[in-house]
Amino acid sequence: MHQLIGGQRRPGRGVEQLAVIEPATGEVLAEIDTASPADVDDAVAAANSAAPELERLSFFERADLLWATADRLEADASPLAEQLARESGKALAAEAVDELAESADIFRLAAEEIKRLETHVLPSVDPRKRVFTHRKPNGVYALVTPWNFPMNIPAELLAAALAAGNPAVIKPSENAPLSALALAEAVAGAGFPTGAVSVVMGRGEVGQALVSHSGVHGVGFVGSQATAAAIVAAAGMKRTIIEASGNGPQIVFDDADLEAAADAAVFGAHFVSGQCCVATERLLVHDSVHNELIDLLVDRAASVALGDPLDDASLMGPLNNEVVAARMDAHVAGATAQGARVLLGGRREPDRPTGLYYEMTVIDDVTPAMDVFRHESFGPVIPVTRFGSDDEAFALANDSDLGLQASVFTASLRRAYRAVDELRTGTVLVNEGTAFWEQHPPFGGASRTGTGWGRIGGKYTILDMTDLRTAIIDTG
Repeated sequence: MHQLIGGQRRPGRGVEQLAVIEPATGEVLAEIDTASPADVDDAVAAANSAAPELERLSFFERADLLWATADRLEADASPLAEQLARESGKALAAEAVDELAESADIFRLAAEEIKRLETHVLPSVDPRKRVFTHRKPNGVYALVTPWNFPMNIPAELLAAALAAGNPAVIKPSENAPLSALALAEAVAGAGFPTGAVSVVMGRGEVGQALVSHSGVHGVGFVGSQATAAAIVAAAGMKRTIIEASGNGPQIVFDDADLEAAADAAVFGAHFVSGQCCVATERLLVHDSVHNELIDLLVDRAASVALGDPLDDASLMGPLNNEVVAARMDAHVAGATAQGARVLLGGRREPDRPTGLYYEMTVIDDVTPAMDVFRHESFGPVIPVTRFGSDDEAFALANDSDLGLQASVFTASLRRAYRAVDELRTGTVLVNEGTAFWEQHPPFGGASRTGTGWGRIGGKYTILDMTDLRTAIIDTG
């Protein structure tokens, strides 16, 4: 599998060949050659060459091309969804089909948002002057994207970049690069200027070369906190959008609808096999409803069908890679060694084609000292921690250096507003699970956390990817 540089598929000049392994079977899905520093140079040069033509396109012309991209994705929806399921491990019918459809919708949303991009006319102390603002593209973007949403996350960043007039070079995860490559080919085929999108593949050093490149003016990144820190250090003064990990708490108060809370917690843990930045990473439960909620959790979690991603009966597929599976093993073992109780699952399911099929897991009596509480597990686990008062619940929820999404289940409007005011996350959901997501609201980390900055979603990504400028005209 070759790189896509300047509108052409060509062999990478890196020294390494990488295999894309299908998590469900362990078989090689594709072999990719890797990009060299010279390939990165060529991709960035092609993007800079495309920039003037892309900027000259009117907002409505860009919108037409974005719609055409969405149409191309939908025309190939069936094979693209299967490829997505096979490279990521997520269930085809339950998840991959929707991800493909949502990726097309993201391009349509960006098309409509750019048509409505408004700026302001401002008053002046001088009656002869007219003052107004306008927006310009930031320049060439490096987009570094993860494997858990191999089509959706590149689409979120790329659609906004192109709508705003920015060319982009994508560096997808080497674990699941095929969907990003297909997305870029849809963009190129829709009629965007040659070089407006390129894809360079390889390990971390390719991303490092890209984000530190002098010809790159902005960086969009979604992934782990550790990688985000390295990217920020390498990017220097470039404009960045950083979404880096979550440790989302779901709080269940004593007046909550327990069945709804259990449903939300289980969905947040099995969606993408828990490999999601808004998964149910911590479940905080009031003492008085603990036992009843545990029974509901175990009952619902036990019914989640783990299986082959291509089997329509599967709700949950295998984990994507051994690094995630080993972290799950370590978090479960560490918690039990410190006194937590595994009520369901807690192991890799035997007699599967690979060791990546991890059972739905419920762990009770989790404390803030345990790694399963302190760190993002990124697997199908619900760690349960008790609290006795509202103050304790909010303190536990904020006891994390990550702050992406939090969820509260309560019948009290007072508690709901307190959660909105006090929880240190970019989004607070009331009577909805942490895994809830829509395309258009602003999504990202809270200040004073290590989750990053900037916003993904609708017009908000376009605003981050454009430069607000001011014009002052003397009419006298």
